[in-house]
Amino acid sequence: MNTMNYQLLGRSGLRVSDLCLGTMTFGDDWGWGAAKDEAKKIYDAYREAGGNFLDTANLYTNGASERFVGEFMAGHREEMVVATKYTNAAPGRDANAGGNQRKNMVQAVEVSLKRLGTDYIDLYWLHIWDQITPEEEVMRAFDDLVRAGKILYVGISDAPAWVVAKSNMIAELRGWTKYVGLQIEYSLLERTVERELIPVAKDQGMTVLAWSPLRSGLLTGKYLPENQSANKDARLNTEMMKDFATLGETGQRTIHEVVALAKEMGATPAQVALAWLRHRSVPVIPIIGARKLTQLEDNIKSLEISFSAEQLRRLDEASAVSMGFPHDFFASEMVRTFAYGGMRDRIKA
Repeated sequence: MNTMNYQLLGRSGLRVSDLCLGTMTFGDDWGWGAAKDEAKKIYDAYREAGGNFLDTANLYTNGASERFVGEFMAGHREEMVVATKYTNAAPGRDANAGGNQRKNMVQAVEVSLKRLGTDYIDLYWLHIWDQITPEEEVMRAFDDLVRAGKILYVGISDAPAWVVAKSNMIAELRGWTKYVGLQIEYSLLERTVERELIPVAKDQGMTVLAWSPLRSGLLTGKYLPENQSANKDARLNTEMMKDFATLGETGQRTIHEVVALAKEMGATPAQVALAWLRHRSVPVIPIIGARKLTQLEDNIKSLEISFSAEQLRRLDEASAVSMGFPHDFFASEMVRTFAYGGMRDRIKA
């Protein structure tokens, strides 16, 4: 049953579904994840629900993720929007195996094309800023791949806001391809991105792809101390309990609020946490990853969730973080008074 709607990706005409299927869980080469049969069930269920947006990377599960995606979409490749990434590499002796440089980009895209069994990639991500490659080298190399027809659109993941803005300005001034998507960690437990990264996405007209929207499962509530007896994996329980303890008062209060609100709404905490991302100041598409079909089915139902203004206020207040300087400075009454000559409330902007 097709339950998804579609939106444009950034300042482009590319139509992508409201949920993106993350495939880092496709393959068990890293000792966890979904075996091929289960991964195929997850893929089929996602597509049946109307999903068309896939997220993978050259490093995921030692390449198994890209191979599985290629096999699964055979016969209907044109219907899918395939996104993969370059930058990261397993430790070794090759100084150019990882990084943002043109050499790594060109080598990585060829390998990904082969694994995916396709002659073009819809969206190619810079996976993480390496902090040393010049932005103009990256943007020109991306543009060359677009002109060669090997990739159609580009995005950037895990980089500071100033790098995103600088890169897009270089591309705009020189007539090169600009970033249309920004992939970052974003959830009710990770809102520090609202200080600089969300504003730059808004300014640049970029769609945000939110990875770890459930914060590794913490927002499902199953790792709350009172729920530990229901979890069978003792090792995982211990690890997640440590993570829960490090969240601090705000993080723990957020999880309790999500769980309480889910109970009131007759939903699951995961559905509430995912739905919250649809109510941000910029378009946000959660990347949902699943090791089991039931997890995917639960996540898709988040599209049915709607909040009242009061429910959103509760979630926003429980998870609020300090915006820091200069945001808190700008918000002070004295600064607003003098910056606008006492006229801010009468100026439409």
